[in-house]
Amino acid sequence: MTTTTTITKIALGNKGPLVSKLGLGCMRMSTVWGGPMNDENESVATIQAALDNGINFLNTGDFYHSGHNELLVGKAIKGRRDDAFISVKTGGIVYDGKFQGLDLRPIAIKNFINYSLVRLGIDTIDLYQPCRLDNSVPMEDVIGTIADLIKEGKVRYLGVSEITAAQLRKAHSLHPVTALEIGYSLADRQIETDLLPTAKELGIGVVAFANTAEGLLTGAMKAPLAANAYQNHFSRFQGENLVKNLEKVEALKKMAIEKGFTPTQLAIAWVNAQGDHIMPLVSMSRRSRLPENMQAMEIVFTPEEMNFLNTHFAPGAIAGGTYLQR
Repeated sequence: MTTTTTITKIALGNKGPLVSKLGLGCMRMSTVWGGPMNDENESVATIQAALDNGINFLNTGDFYHSGHNELLVGKAIKGRRDDAFISVKTGGIVYDGKFQGLDLRPIAIKNFINYSLVRLGIDTIDLYQPCRLDNSVPMEDVIGTIADLIKEGKVRYLGVSEITAAQLRKAHSLHPVTALEIGYSLADRQIETDLLPTAKELGIGVVAFANTAEGLLTGAMKAPLAANAYQNHFSRFQGENLVKNLEKVEALKKMAIEKGFTPTQLAIAWVNAQGDHIMPLVSMSRRSRLPENMQAMEIVFTPEEMNFLNTHFAPGAIAGGTYLQR
């Protein structure tokens, strides 16, 4: 499947490699937090179609369904390793679909990466990152271990995920950080105060996930959510909070109709417009989603539209939190 849209390439950070401005998040291709499984053949075909269309940044994690996600990515990139830039998160401990905590000991990281390389069927991971830092292990040990893996040739670039501005500075002082992966959307703008400016100052690329704020900005959500919806765990999606938040989203739905796009496309486009160093990381598990997500990268906002969105969705406008505030 090909589309007419061309995905631009950006440097990931000041001294990083060229990657697609749109990234493909593969997590939801596997069962997430005990949810249903997607069609594996369709998932593989989606990754391959993304690569065919110039989307080379593939994001996975060694704890996504106990390595299933890496096996899936490995299957999709077999025979075309050079087409893909593989980003792997590590350190998360999940048991029976429930997050148990982190294991970032050097001995654990060295164990995890060898499993990842085998599952992915590759010799080197392009971007390797602890999924979070919780001070359970000194940062010097965590970053130092990945720096050693870079020297050994098992990793090309260091990434970090879901950390504070102070942690980012410290990590970067220990070994150059190429990319920061963090949740960012019209509904989640708290990182604009210090984390985003710090990344920009240090020349670190930003890989922005959760562009639709766990579905809130898709325009398809209705209150109350189904009893088994995973979003029910977060205060943003509970009771009056959800009702008020969905009222805020009506303005995005209206603009989407006026511009001839979907609210999801506008949500992605807004993230894309926040800077040349920011990559929207979009989860897809079906090829049919590719054209609309690629088209979102072409959307341009007038200064008036951008001002309206920034004001209407000012930091704090959305009530309640998500796991982004962990």
